[in-house]
Amino acid sequence: MKKSFKNIVLPALALVTLPFMTSCSKDIDSNPTLQEPTTFHLNTPALALGGNVYDLEKGETLNLTTSQPDYGFPLATTYQVQISLNKNFSDKDVEGVEYTTLESTYNKANMNVDAQEINNAVVEMFLDNNPGVSPSGVIMPIYVRLRAHITNSDRGYINSNVIEIPKVVVGYVASLPKNIFLAGSSIRNGESVKQLAQISGSKNEDFFGMFYVGENGSIKWGASTKANKGYKDATVNCNATGVTVSEAADGGIKFDKAGWYTIHLNASLDKANNKVDYTANIYPAKAYIIGAAAGNAWNDGDAEWELTPGANASEMFVSPAFAGSGELRAYIKIPGYEWWKTEFTLYSGNIFWREQKAINSNWASDLGAEYSVSCNPGQKLYIDFDNDKGEVK
Repeated sequence: MKKSFKNIVLPALALVTLPFMTSCSKDIDSNPTLQEPTTFHLNTPALALGGNVYDLEKGETLNLTTSQPDYGFPLATTYQVQISLNKNFSDKDVEGVEYTTLESTYNKANMNVDAQEINNAVVEMFLDNNPGVSPSGVIMPIYVRLRAHITNSDRGYINSNVIEIPKVVVGYVASLPKNIFLAGSSIRNGESVKQLAQISGSKNEDFFGMFYVGENGSIKWGASTKANKGYKDATVNCNATGVTVSEAADGGIKFDKAGWYTIHLNASLDKANNKVDYTANIYPAKAYIIGAAAGNAWNDGDAEWELTPGANASEMFVSPAFAGSGELRAYIKIPGYEWWKTEFTLYSGNIFWREQKAINSNWASDLGAEYSVSCNPGQKLYIDFDNDKGEVK
């Protein structure tokens, strides 16, 4: 994308440090009660008040300060930054349509937000609303709010007020994706996207997952929950025998045969051309157990210990009966990678991917007993790969 910033003179970002404010100023007794907050305030940064034009592409950080939500007493709070081009912030309140939640999170009420992360979110939303029109050099307003919740909890979610930063310019800056999501009519009944895992050791370069698609059905993928990329946005290699993939009517990747498939999506940064190149490798879906439950066999890709796929998206994969006792070790097989790089366990009934976790001995000793699943002879592993859930019984 061509940029046009050379003739624009912009001031440096003013880093505003405002005192930390809290609405939790009341006295509390020894047994405080958790309150559900009704409001908390995001301050307008000084750069938004002086008529300055802020170059998000070239800037480093945007400083935001806020009061902590009033939970009745001080609590560790996680803040997420949400960006919109809509002055009402979101008429529909649908992420990826009217606003974008940035990936980075913060745990202090004075936060320096990555300006390029905001930049790329604004660029993507602008292109969605103005197909084929370059946003580079366009002076526009953006709108910001925070979403807060109690750290490591599903409690206390609340949105702040919305502030306006009236004059910003943007330009596309290619960066490797932090997440990849899949969407399709056969994926979670078409009601939600499916997040891919990262291959262990990947640095936002290699993502993988398993999915079901109906005959002549299709999938889309993307770096956000919109999952709006398709066949032409990647080099697509189909390695499933007798299966042909092509471009679907909606631009997605169409499969001429129904079934379970594994996708390995590689992202590489082309700095010279300011773009990210993607390769989507499609394989037959294969998952295995290994180690103690497999009679202490550690052969990678051993057909004797392969899980049997479900007949459709709603049916589970089922392992052979366990031949030994000990800790569950299981994985999806990606050709060219050792089994442990795509390993998973079960945590509270959900698939928990190894990704960057250091598992040198086993899940119990290296990550914690709650991540370790005990196996006994005769039991089996049941996995719902559509919803990434499972159990041993």
